[in-house]
Formats: sequence, structure tokens, C-alpha cells
Amino acid sequence: MQLSRRCRREWRTPTLVRVKILGFESSCDETGVALVEADPEGAPRLLAEALYSQVDMHAAYGGVVPELASRDHIRRVLPLTRAVLTQAACTLADVDLIAYTRGPGLAGALLVGAGVAVALAAALGKPALGIHHLEGHLLSPFLGDETPQFPFVALLVSGGHTQLMQVDDVGDYRLLGETIDDAAGEAFDKSAKLLGLGYPGGPALSRLAAQGNPAAYSLPRPLLHSGNLDFSFAGLKTAVMTQARKLGPAMSEQARADLAASTQAAIVDVLVAKSLRALKDSGTERLVVAGGVGANLRLREKLDAGAAKLGARVHYPPLALCTDNGAMIALAAALRWQRGLGRGTTDGAFDVRPRWPLAELAGASA
Repeated sequence: MQLSRRCRREWRTPTLVRVKILGFESSCDETGVALVEADPEGAPRLLAEALYSQVDMHAAYGGVVPELASRDHIRRVLPLTRAVLTQAACTLADVDLIAYTRGPGLAGALLVGAGVAVALAAALGKPALGIHHLEGHLLSPFLGDETPQFPFVALLVSGGHTQLMQVDDVGDYRLLGETIDDAAGEAFDKSAKLLGLGYPGGPALSRLAAQGNPAAYSLPRPLLHSGNLDFSFAGLKTAVMTQARKLGPAMSEQARADLAASTQAAIVDVLVAKSLRALKDSGTERLVVAGGVGANLRLREKLDAGAAKLGARVHYPPLALCTDNGAMIALAAALRWQRGLGRGTTDGAFDVRPRWPLAELAGASA
């Protein structure tokens, strides 16, 4: 969705030693705001962050309602901004750069965050910088206690995205494999719905799976032996539906838990096998896992064990930052600023990109 084609002016202040970056995330059903501080070389530091989830509102509909999501972002974004500035003991005048999620995501939701960010930047005479949502997830482990080093392989498992990327530096990404139909997160959510679980389905299925037997039902592992690094989970969803119908509406709670555990095991087995294969093929010793599914404890356990056998390490963002959040957007802007890949624009022009392949960022400046 192109809102302006005016020429963008690049903001450059070589004398600036340290910057404070205010980040906005509004791509779907979480409103996130955060303040990050960065100097030219050191690791960026999270000063404050606030997040509001719309889960309870959308639960009544069994999924995200885009128009309601957009309206709720409008209600939440400014109070969250005030809370972040208060927590960090800062004012808007202390902010040097304002970052926002440019895409991918829901068009209306993206426009809320982008519009607020660019309007604030214009009012303050500060630059605004649009950030790729998945790049935010990919770099979010840099906010953890033990940050990864480049190069590394990244497993992105966020919402409708499941991808393996070779990451040589900020902005230098190469796609190794991706889903050809349903993503892992969609497989969790759709399987949960088939089991009669609430929204959001993924976490509900994982909680139920903890009470079940992962070997109770034989479910397919699509593309497990395909020889490439692509994923497919649509067939697994169909298999879960078939098994659920066999068990019928009188399915016992234990059978439901066993089916949940078997479903989770199938998804995790594929994610782990492909990720470890990517590590071997790339010759790197570091794997980064980011996105909401990255919070799954069984996935973490299996990846850690498999990587250890290869002499590799796995890095995750803090659990609180696995879902969408403003901190990852401010962080991505900070890392781009450090490398001179994106210092923002001051002309008030912006656009949002509901569909935006991460691979388009490879080697490009914002």
C-alpha cells in the first residue's frame, strides 16, 4: 500500500555518539512500544517497553478481526508510549529516532503504528525509519543475556511464516527454505481448533500436550526427507482432522491430550530436523530461533539437544519477547543505525507493505 512517492531524505548526524530509539509494533494483534539506547559500537540496551495484547478481544471470534485490531491499536498506542517514557525517565525530546513496523502484517494495523510514528517524528523534527517485522524477530535474540555472533542460521517461526535464513550480518540474509503452504504456527492454531481448544490455539495445544503421550498417534512429518529445507504442514493438519473425526465428539480428555502431544511432536520433529540440516549445510555453529513458536518448550529442548551433538549453540530471545513487541523493532533500527543501513527520513513520507519478503532486505539499505 503506497501512500507517498516523494523523494526521501536521509538523516545523517555523524557527531551523534549515542541515540535513543522509540519503536512501535502494530502489525497484527499486539500493540508494542519500546525505547532502546545504542552507541556506534556497543550492544543496544533496552531501556523500557510496554505491550498490550488483544487476545481476549479476538477470542470471542476465534481469530483476529482486522478492523477491530486496527481500532484497538489506535486506543492503546499513545498510553503505552507515555508509559514507556515514564518508565525510562525520558521525554519525547530525548528521542533521536522513531522506528515502526512497515510490514508485513495487516494493512490497517500497520497504518496505525506507521502513522503515529511518522507524525511524532515530524512534530519533533526527528527521523522515522520503517522496519521489517520479521527482521525484528530475527534480531530479537540480541536483547538476550548471551547474544549470538554473525554468521548464523535463523529459524523464523512467527504466525504465518516459517523460514530458514542464512544470516551473515544485519541486512545480509539468504533464504534457505520456507513453507510451501501452512506455517508451523498455523498448524498449531488449526490443529487446536480441530481439538476444540480456545484462541490462541498454539499455546493452548502446547499446554494440553504436556498431559499427553506424543507417540499415541502416528502422524505424518511432511517433507522430513525431502532433501531440501522447505516445510509443509497442510497435510499434517488434514491428518489431525481425520484422527479427530475417528475419535468422534465423545473423545476423552486423555485422547485429546494424546492427539495434542502427537501433533506437537510432529511439528517439532520437522522443525528440528530441517534446522539441524541447515546448520550442517551452512557450516555455522550458531542457530537463532525467533517468533512466537520459538517459545515452545519442547522445540527448545529438542533443538538444544540436537545442536549440542553438532557442537553448535542455539540462541533465543527472552521468552517475553518471543511474541510481537516494540523492543524488537527498536532493536532492529538500532542495529541498522550502527551499520549505516538506515538512519531514517525526515520528509514525512511513508508507506506500509502488508506483503514484504524478508529476502528483499538482503544487502539493501533502508
